[in-house]
Amino acid sequence: MDTIKIRQVRSAIGYSRKQREVLRSLGLRRLHQVVERQDLPAVRGMVAKIPHLVEVVEEKA
Repeated sequence: MDTIKIRQVRSAIGYSRKQREVLRSLGLRRLHQVVERQDLPAVRGMVAKIPHLVEVVEEKA
């Protein structure tokens, strides 16, 4: 299965509760933390909701 690595690049302080919940759903808790998730449409949708807080570091095929 394909995976993507996602890094939190900005703090969630000052953003809405829903955006903080999306960060937690991805498994991100701290700045510059990197998590590896399956490359699924649901995960891509969560990343698309908060592009100002996260970045996709690496995509593995």
